[in-house]
Amino acid sequence: MTVFYFVRHGLTGHTGHKLTGWHPGVALTERGRAQAEAAAVRLAPAGIKALYASPIDRTRQTAEAIAAKTRLSVVTRDGLGEVHYGKWSNRSFKSLMRTRLWEQVHRWPSAARFPDGENLRETQARALAEVEILRETHRKDRICCVTHADVIKLVIAHYLGVHIDLFQRIAVDPGSISIVTLGERGPLVNTVNLVPEIAT
Repeated sequence: MTVFYFVRHGLTGHTGHKLTGWHPGVALTERGRAQAEAAAVRLAPAGIKALYASPIDRTRQTAEAIAAKTRLSVVTRDGLGEVHYGKWSNRSFKSLMRTRLWEQVHRWPSAARFPDGENLRETQARALAEVEILRETHRKDRICCVTHADVIKLVIAHYLGVHIDLFQRIAVDPGSISIVTLGERGPLVNTVNLVPEIAT
């Protein structure tokens, strides 16, 4: 069986204010770096054999903190990347709330396509295809994947048998760890949204 530790990146200056998407150059804040460090400390004794990350700056920064504690190299995988929000990327939530698409994204997300971007069904399919590739590569290992909130929610929703339209009911906070085991008898969602305590 393969045990996946899905880690959401730490806080950035955009978190809660802007939909960053794939916009480059958005780094972790001081608290975000502390969250990454706390996740790294929690994962250090877990026996992780490989460390993967979305290619986006904030996830790579978070993964590098984990790499320092686990002595692993970070391997980037596009399949773990953020939702392609298209023209919604790098826009404030306040401005997006005034669009016609906003209500559909929250009422019927599986049917919504982001302008010049993906829909969530495509994101989920992409992320799950990546997870299955990594499962085949690491049939008996514990591995860590550092990625984004919506990606983690969509993956967990699939393995819980939850429809995409309900995926936002799953909480995935910055710096949190969620654990999923994939074995011959099927998936097991062990932990969702474990937030390690930040050292003071």
